[in-house]
Amino acid sequence: MKPAVTMDQLMEKGLDREASLRFLNQMQNIFSRCATPEQAWSAISRDLISDQYAFDIHLLVYNSLFPDRESRPESAPAWVPAAESIASANLTKFMSDLGMDDINAFHAWTVSQYQNFWSRIVKKLGIVFDKAPDNICDLSQGKEFPVWFPGSRMNIINSCFTAPGSATAIIYEDSHKNLIKLSYDELDRLSNRVANSLIQSGINPGDAIGIAMPMNHYAVAIYLGIIKMGGVVVSIADSFSSEEIAIRLKIAHAKAIFTQDFTHWGEKYFPLYEKVSHCRSLPVEQNDMQSFRIIVTPCESRVTLALHESDKSWESFLVDSDIFTPESCLPMSPCNILFSSGTTGSPKAIIWNHTTPIKAASDAFFHQNIQAGDVMAWPTNLGWMMGPWLIFAALINHAAIALYSGAPKDRAFGEFIQHARVNMLGVVPTLVATWRQSGCMENLDWHTIKVFSSTGECSNAEDMFYLMFLAGYKPVIEYCGGTEIGGAYISSTVIQMNYPSLFTTPAMGMNFAIIDENGQPASTGEVAIIPPSIGLSTQLLNADHYQVYFEHMPKSANGEMLRRHGDQIKQLPGGFYSILGRVDDTMKLGGIKTSAAEIERTLAGLPDILEVAAIAIPPANNGPNLLIIYASTAAALNKQDVMKEMQKKINLHLNPLFKIHDIVLTTELPKTASNKIMRRILRKKYLETM
Repeated sequence: MKPAVTMDQLMEKGLDREASLRFLNQMQNIFSRCATPEQAWSAISRDLISDQYAFDIHLLVYNSLFPDRESRPESAPAWVPAAESIASANLTKFMSDLGMDDINAFHAWTVSQYQNFWSRIVKKLGIVFDKAPDNICDLSQGKEFPVWFPGSRMNIINSCFTAPGSATAIIYEDSHKNLIKLSYDELDRLSNRVANSLIQSGINPGDAIGIAMPMNHYAVAIYLGIIKMGGVVVSIADSFSSEEIAIRLKIAHAKAIFTQDFTHWGEKYFPLYEKVSHCRSLPVEQNDMQSFRIIVTPCESRVTLALHESDKSWESFLVDSDIFTPESCLPMSPCNILFSSGTTGSPKAIIWNHTTPIKAASDAFFHQNIQAGDVMAWPTNLGWMMGPWLIFAALINHAAIALYSGAPKDRAFGEFIQHARVNMLGVVPTLVATWRQSGCMENLDWHTIKVFSSTGECSNAEDMFYLMFLAGYKPVIEYCGGTEIGGAYISSTVIQMNYPSLFTTPAMGMNFAIIDENGQPASTGEVAIIPPSIGLSTQLLNADHYQVYFEHMPKSANGEMLRRHGDQIKQLPGGFYSILGRVDDTMKLGGIKTSAAEIERTLAGLPDILEVAAIAIPPANNGPNLLIIYASTAAALNKQDVMKEMQKKINLHLNPLFKIHDIVLTTELPKTASNKIMRRILRKKYLETM
C-alpha cells in the first residue's frame, strides 16, 4: 500500500513542508506493515493522528484510504475493535456461555429461542421478583398481547438498587461547578422519601403523577419514588408550552405534577412553575384540571416563589422517613406514560409496564456494552424515552448517571464530561453538528470515553466521524427504535467494526422485516417488527393498540405476524443498514418526534393564510430533517415576515426546539379526493428544487 495523500494536500490543510514530509514518512512506515485499508486506518488513528492535527487532516487521510465511502459506506470502517476489547465485551462473554462465537447466529437464537433468551437476561441483569414467574411468556391472547412473567409479582425499581450501596449512582455539578456524587444508598433513601411523601399527600398506587422538569438528581429520585409507591409517571418535556403540558395531563388524568421553579439555560432563567400553573386556566376538558397539585423543586438552593395554595415547595412536600418497601405489582402493570406524536393531532400515550425497563437494560448491556462502575451521560429529558431509558440502563447495570444541568451545546458541557470521567456519551446528531461547527469540544480530555451512542434522528456520516475524532476514535453505537419499543430494534455492537451512521445488527431479542408498499420483502422499504419481544408496547391510553400497530399488516415471507413501525430503511451489502427517515408524516426535529398535524394545528389562524402543510426533508448530505412549511394564500405576503410569525407561534405554543428551515407560499395545496393534503407530493416537489 502507498499513501494517497500528497504533500500539497497536507500543506493546504495547514501543515508546513517539514511537518508534511514527516507525516508522509510516518504514514508510509505504517502502510508498509498493513495489508488492507482497514488495518492501515486502525494503525493510523491509533498511533499517528492525534489532536495535534486538525480534523480536516484526519478526514483527508480517512477519505484517501476509503475513496468510495460516500457511495459504499459499508466499505469504510472508522473503528476496528482490538482483540482484547472483543474478548472482554458483555456480548462476547454471553455468547461464550452458550458456546457461540458468531453474532448473526446468536441474534437468530435470541429471536427463535426468545423465552430462553429472556430467562437468561433476567438472571444476568439480576431482575428482582417478589414472586417468581410461572414461565417467561404467555401468548394465549396472541403475539399482539403477550403477558410477560405470568404469575409473578415485582416492582422494577427493586432491580435498580442491586449495586453496592456505596457505589456512585449519580454525578452532577452544583452551582459552583463542583462535582457532587450521589451513592446508590443515598438515591435509594431520597426516592423512599418521595414515595412516603406521595402517600402522605393522598396519592394512591395506580395514580398518575406528572414530571415536567429538567433531568437532574431530583427528577431521577422523583421518577423512582413514584414507581416505588405503585404510581404511574406521566413524562412531559419541560420545553413544551402550557397547552401541550395540559393536553398530556388531561390524557393521563394526572393527580399531581412535579416541576421546577425556573429553568436555567445558558445565562437566562425561564419561569417553569408559572408555565405549568398556567395549565389550570386553559380550556381543557378535564374535571379535576383545576385541582391538580404541583410540587415545585428549586432550580438553585430553595424555592422562594409564592405558590398557589394547593401547591407545595419541595421542602414542605418531602417527609423525613427514608424507609419504604416498594409496592408489589403485576409485571404488566403500567409504570410510565410517555407520549409519541404519531400522525394525528393528539399525542399518542404509550404505556411502559414493569417489564419494559428490562429491554432498555438489555440493550445497554449488549449494544452499548455498559458495565458495572461505568459512567453514562446522555443529554435528554424524562419527557422523551431516552430519559427513562438512561435511568434503567444505568442503574440495572450498576453504572452511574452523569447529569448536566446546562446547555450541552457549549464547551462547559464538554468539560463536565471530562471531569465526570464519562465512559459512554449519548448524543442526538443535531448536537454533534453544532459542536463541529463551533469546534467547542476540541482539545478536551475525553480519553475515558469508551463508546458513543447516537439516536433521535438520522445521522450524518461525516459528523459521526467527527464525534469519534473528539475522543481519539471510539465507536459510535447507532441506536434506533422508539418509545413503543422501549429501546431499539436495530443497533451496532463493540465487537464489530464501526461505520459512521451505519447499523450493523438487529437488537438482540428482536427482529424485523423490510417490506415494500405491497407488503413484499425488499432491501429498501418500511420496517415491520416481528413480535413478541419484551419492550414492545401492548396498550395505548388513548387509542386502539391493535388498530395502530397490527391492523391490515401483511405477514412476513415466513408467515410471521408483523407489527407496524414506520421507519424507512435500506439494507446494504454485508448485512449493514442505513435509516432513511419515516415513511409516514411523522418527523423528527432536533431529535424530538412530532407530527405534521401538531405543527399545522399550531400554525392555524395566521392572517391571510388559508391552510398550511408541514413536511420534513432530509438535507442533501443526510443528517437531521429540515422543517418546510407550505402555506396557501390569496394575498401577496412577505415570505420573511410570515416565516418569523410562524416561528414565533411554534416557539410559544409547541416547542422552541423546532426550527423552520423554509416556507413556500402557494395558492393551493394538493389534496386527495377525501380532502387530505398529499404531503408526499409536496416533499417530491420541494426536493426537485434543492
